[in-house]
Amino acid sequence: MLVLPMLCQQTAARDARVAGTVDDDETTCHRQLEGREMNPTYEARLDELTLEEKVALVSGADMWHTASVDRLGIPALWMSDGPNGVRGLQLSGTATAVCFPCGAALGATFDPELVRRVGEAIGREARRTGVHVLLGPTINTVRLPIAGRNFECFSEDPFLSAQIAASYVAGVQSVGVAAVAKHFVANDSERERYTTSSDVDEAALREVYLAPFESAVRSAGAWAVMSGYNRINGTYACEHAELLRSVLKEEWGFDGVVVSDWYGTTSTVAAALGGLDVEMPGPALQWGAKLLDAVGSGEVPVEVL
Repeated sequence: MLVLPMLCQQTAARDARVAGTVDDDETTCHRQLEGREMNPTYEARLDELTLEEKVALVSGADMWHTASVDRLGIPALWMSDGPNGVRGLQLSGTATAVCFPCGAALGATFDPELVRRVGEAIGREARRTGVHVLLGPTINTVRLPIAGRNFECFSEDPFLSAQIAASYVAGVQSVGVAAVAKHFVANDSERERYTTSSDVDEAALREVYLAPFESAVRSAGAWAVMSGYNRINGTYACEHAELLRSVLKEEWGFDGVVVSDWYGTTSTVAAALGGLDVEMPGPALQWGAKLLDAVGSGEVPVEVL
C-alpha cells in the first residue's frame, strides 16, 4: 500500500522549481517505478513508520491530498482530475488549465503516438502546477449510448481502447507524474452507479472490459488504478479480491497503487483484504480510525499495509 508515497517523495520536493522542462534528475521517480526499484533510503523509512502513520498514509487527508509524515520528510501527494486537463483543486470556477480533446476525440484519431504526446503535455502541466497524481485516463468501454460519461472513454472497441490507453499512460508518466487508469472495471453505466452490478462472464470480462486496463498496466506500466463504484458479479469493485489481487496484482504483475473512487470505499476489512490500497478522499469514512482498529484486532494483518 505504501509504495507510491515513498517513490514520489523526491518529485514532491522539486515541484517549486519545475518550470516547463523536465531533465533526467527530475524523472528519477519515473525510472524507479519503471524498474520496479525503490530507493533504499525510502525503504528504510517504511520501517520507521508507526502503525498510526501507515494507516494515515493510506487514508486520504482531504479532498485531493494524502497525508504527510513531516518527521520523516514524507510529503502529501496532490491528486487532480483529469482526464482531459489538470483541473487542480477547484471543482469549477477560478482554476485555469488547458482543456485537451476529450477521450472520445482522442480515440477517434486512431493515433497512439499523438495521444502519447497529449499525455506528456498534460503530465507537464500537472508538474508545473504541483500535481503528483493525475486521475486519468478513463478507459471504460463505451457500452451504453445513454451513459453520461462516454465522452471520457476512448472507444467501444477494446483493442483501440487498449492501444490508446497505453499511449496516454506512457505520456503522462514520462515526466514523472502518476497516471491513474480508471474505473476498474466494467463501470460503464451511470444509472444507479453506486449500487449497480455488472454481471458478465469471464470471457467477455477479459476480452472486452479488462483489455484496456491490462494494456495500461502491462504495456505502459501504469503506476495506479482506480476502482469503480459498481459491483462486478455482485461484489463491489473496491473489495473484489479475485480481480484486484488475483488478476491485477498477481497475474498482471501490477505493483502500483489501487485507489478508490471518491467516497467509493464500501467497507473496511473487505476492502483492505480485497486489494484496495488507498481510500480517497479524506477524512476517511471506512479506513482511518476504523482500519487502525481492524489492524489492532487482527482482522487486517499489519503486513497488508
